[in-house]
Amino acid sequence: MSVSPEHVDVVIVGAGISGIGAAYYLQNRVPGKTYTILEARGATGGTWDLFRYPGIRSDSDLHTFGYEFKPWRDEQSIAGADKILAYLRETAAENNIDRHVRFHHRVLGASWSSADARWLVDVERTDTGERTQLSANWIFSATGYYRYDEGFTPHFEGRENFRGEIVHPQHWPEDLDYAGKRIVVIGSGATAVTLVPALAATAAHVTMLQRTPTYIMPVPSKDPIANRLRKLLPPDRAYALTRRKNIAQQAAVWKFSQRFPNAARKIIRSVNAKQLPAGYPVDEHFNPPYGPWDQRLCAVPDGDLFRALRRGTASIVTDRIETFTETGIRLASGRELEADVIVTATGLNLLPFGGVNTTVDGVPVNLPDTVAFRGMMLSGVPNLAFAIGYTNSSWTLKVGLLCEYFCRLLGHMDTHGYDTCVPVVPDPDMPTRPLLDFDAGYVKRSLDQLPRQGLTAPWLMSMNYQADVKLLRNGPVTDPALRFTSVDRADATATVR
Repeated sequence: MSVSPEHVDVVIVGAGISGIGAAYYLQNRVPGKTYTILEARGATGGTWDLFRYPGIRSDSDLHTFGYEFKPWRDEQSIAGADKILAYLRETAAENNIDRHVRFHHRVLGASWSSADARWLVDVERTDTGERTQLSANWIFSATGYYRYDEGFTPHFEGRENFRGEIVHPQHWPEDLDYAGKRIVVIGSGATAVTLVPALAATAAHVTMLQRTPTYIMPVPSKDPIANRLRKLLPPDRAYALTRRKNIAQQAAVWKFSQRFPNAARKIIRSVNAKQLPAGYPVDEHFNPPYGPWDQRLCAVPDGDLFRALRRGTASIVTDRIETFTETGIRLASGRELEADVIVTATGLNLLPFGGVNTTVDGVPVNLPDTVAFRGMMLSGVPNLAFAIGYTNSSWTLKVGLLCEYFCRLLGHMDTHGYDTCVPVVPDPDMPTRPLLDFDAGYVKRSLDQLPRQGLTAPWLMSMNYQADVKLLRNGPVTDPALRFTSVDRADATATVR
């Protein structure tokens, strides 16, 4: 006699910032729903527990990167991973969310049955290898968008010849002793600009080796207005005002950069030049070939990268790698960089939905054939929601709105007796484009593996917070593209409403 699998209303995949947030909204907006969080690793926190490299921090202010429902109370607006992780775990603990987390539970696959209006989720215990199943009405994928088990490292000629240590930031060795050593950091993104000043504090010298420059701006690690408001007003009110201020500021910077890219480029260059030593070759090392915000702008708190450059403990080289050598790297220009340690800050490997294989009534879901609905569901895939945040602002701003809409959707279905909801593309020939309008290398490498987006709402991956407030928080739950049905399980017939 077979035993029916345990059933919950919602399976949340991932116990990082998105998964914890989704759990909070479920508990508070639709408190009658049962849920569990399946986490493949042995700890909560996602990114902020996984990455352990020196200096790791958020590149967004915590008043917008933090949850709307939980004020960020630290005086540092740009904070390190330790403070962010403590904030996330405090959120989980004080809301009893951590009781719903099942650690070492990796989701391998999920099969949707229209006859039962349920998902059957295949799970593997990463600590024992045991396999189990869960049944769920909904799946909420909060896995982010990259692989946790490996970062991206391109092929480097002669890598095997290097006699020193090669490290990827995603798997930083706890016992790596880099004090007094010569370090080359390959890359120019957020990870590289974070690592360089942190390593330079004790290394003999750190060289940031970049193929092309990135837009970099110094920002204060402490928000004086936020800290002043917190002294004058109740914490919730101070946080709300600071959050509103920073949302408006982020939107203004992005819109200005998009509308006046040449002016934005000049402003950024001027700021960079003032931060650098006299006579520094600004245009060689700080003049990207693309427009501001075509890729994410790198923020450096209190100008720590520039301070290391001024002190001479760090330097930037813009060139291409010809080959690794026994003692370092030989560049296309013929120059050689000697190194004891090479850090490959070369990006991420994208992995949508945590690599979970899904089927709908036995038919495999091919992600590139689907189109994102309101940035949180997929065409033709019932009762599956996912969380992808903003690329031009704080990630959590978008995730919070998606969670609000998700809960409104569940409430609407309960009110009307529906148990299935699926977005349907109105025209199979509807024009589409890549899911993410982002020029970062790690995104471009994987676009063919991702769902698509349309040209207009509701099939657009909006990157506009105010527009999303109107659509996801205040707009109608229903949409002509959403098809709701209910199943009479007694005779397994579906009624479309």
